[in-house]
Formats: sequence, C-alpha cells, structure tokens
Amino acid sequence: MLSVGLLYAGAVQAAPAFVDARDYTGPGGGHERFLAAERQLVRGFDEVCGDTFCEGQYINLWAMRLRCSVEQATGVVVQCVWTFAGSDTWVKPSGLIKVNRGRYACVLPLATGTRLETLLQVWEMGDGFDALHAPLPGTTSNTYDALVDCL
Repeated sequence: MLSVGLLYAGAVQAAPAFVDARDYTGPGGGHERFLAAERQLVRGFDEVCGDTFCEGQYINLWAMRLRCSVEQATGVVVQCVWTFAGSDTWVKPSGLIKVNRGRYACVLPLATGTRLETLLQVWEMGDGFDALHAPLPGTTSNTYDALVDCL
C-alpha cells in the first residue's frame, strides 16, 4: 500500500507538460519579461483603439489578458489568446439601464515551433505600436491583423 502512495505522490509532483508563459522558467522566459511584453502590446492597442476597434459597438474595449501556453520541455509556444471586453449602456424608457456586453478571445496566428524567447523578442522591439505590428515569427501576420479578424 505504501508503494502505491509513493507512486501517486511522485506523479503529483511531476512538472506539467505545458505551462502559462508567465510561469515558464526556461531560456528566454520569466514572469516579468512576459508581463513587460504584454504591457507593450496593450500600449499599442490603446494607441490604435480610438481610430479602429473602439469606433464600433463598444467604444470602451479593454485588453484583459494575454495568455500563451508553452511546452515546458522545449519552450515552444502552443497557443496565444488575447482576451478583450467592452460594453455599451443606455437608459431605457423605464429608467433601467440596459447593458450590452462584448467579450472576445483573439487567437494569435503563430507558426508551428515558435519559441517563447523568439516571440518575446518580437514584442519587445520598439514601442507598443511596433510590437502590435511586428510580423510574428515564421509568418507574414502580426498581432494587429489577428485583432482585426477577431474584433
């Protein structure tokens, strides 16, 4: 019975195969580095929002969170999804407030085999506008294009 318990304990302690990019500690990773890249993208989004995405139904779109999953053993990014939220409110004749909520999950078009370190290098170059418009590694697409398709 003890050996079964020890096997179970070992399985529980095994590192997961995939982690959030914030938690990836391999080459080129790190919590602060990922957050800095995300802030750079948010600045780029905020810079273009008023003339693009925020002119439509939701004039108050907010970038919520960028999440990327990374294969722990290789540092290869499996997927990145950037979430956004916005709302439109108005007063109904009854005096009640009507709320129309918008939620978006924008998948970024990453090339197979993209390493986190390479992706972060792209987002770290220049300012927020540059980060948003820089070609994603191994593609002709950029983060801005993905948002146009999504939002």
